[in-house]
Amino acid sequence: MADHLDNLVTAWSWPALVATIVVAIVILAKGADWLVANAVAVSVRWGVPRTVVGATVVSLGTTTPEAAVSVLAAFQGRSGMALGNAVGSIICDTGLILGIACLIAPLRFDPGVVTRQGWVQLACGVLLVVACLPWAVPIAAFTTGGNLPQIGGWFFLGLLTLYLVWSVRLARQAAADKEPATDAARAGLARLAFSLVAAIAIVVMTSSVLIAAAAELANRFSVPPSVIAATLVAFGTSLPELTVVVTATLKGHGDLAIGNVIGADILNVLFVAGAAAAVTPDGLFASNSFFFIQFPAMIFILIVFRLGIWTVRDGTFRRPFGFVLLGTYVFVTLVSYVFSPAAAGH
Repeated sequence: MADHLDNLVTAWSWPALVATIVVAIVILAKGADWLVANAVAVSVRWGVPRTVVGATVVSLGTTTPEAAVSVLAAFQGRSGMALGNAVGSIICDTGLILGIACLIAPLRFDPGVVTRQGWVQLACGVLLVVACLPWAVPIAAFTTGGNLPQIGGWFFLGLLTLYLVWSVRLARQAAADKEPATDAARAGLARLAFSLVAAIAIVVMTSSVLIAAAAELANRFSVPPSVIAATLVAFGTSLPELTVVVTATLKGHGDLAIGNVIGADILNVLFVAGAAAAVTPDGLFASNSFFFIQFPAMIFILIVFRLGIWTVRDGTFRRPFGFVLLGTYVFVTLVSYVFSPAAAGH
């Protein structure tokens, strides 16, 4: 299927490629929304408290597009796109999406919870960089690049399991009441399960089209695939997070908006990059451009977010911080496009 799509998009004009990417992004976002809605419904029918659903199922659902794109890209040998999508999604979620949310309305949150989750978020970003370093000669990362090995991907998936278990325990402790499933609530579970599988299929198939079109567009404009993945594709696959965050902000649930971004960032490392590396024996190659541009940009924007948490005294992110996050996102994105081609070695 991958070869057929590659041959198909090669004959398309660049406007057709751009249109395909736009349509694929829209379908991907709609498919992810459907996936999340059905996943929540299935969880509620099973009697899982809504706090647990929000802390685990919704976060996993909104990162499914990133995982689908990165895993398919890894299968197709496009490791730069697989890793770039994970890294770029973190940058997009933290800078663009949370910045937009802050501009819409002040975001109130529990400083203790956000501080704890925020440290996990930053630790995951640093861990990804460390795992990609060529430890025999670390400085070689800036010339020949590095690699996230397959065993590193499995290690990340193991950490993902531990993170989800930890999240479930925290959610259960915080839940004021639990909602056991009744016989009536369990009715229709097969239909919901079928809808869930269909939504996943839509996400996976649309992702394959998006990868082919984005890779061809990158080739024509001589832009490294890792840069395209870290910006255009990353934004498209982050649309579910954008939808959740904007909706939560408009409804006055700032803590939900912030929690979704932090959770998505954590899962982009443990779930997206981990799954993509685990499915390929060679792991994910990180070109030198990652160590010059993408990784520093990711760590920088996570540190800016950490400083924001530290400087807030009343548990509220306001519009000035939104401008800081958006400005940081624009800056690192421009730097990626301006300097990555010269630094890229793969």
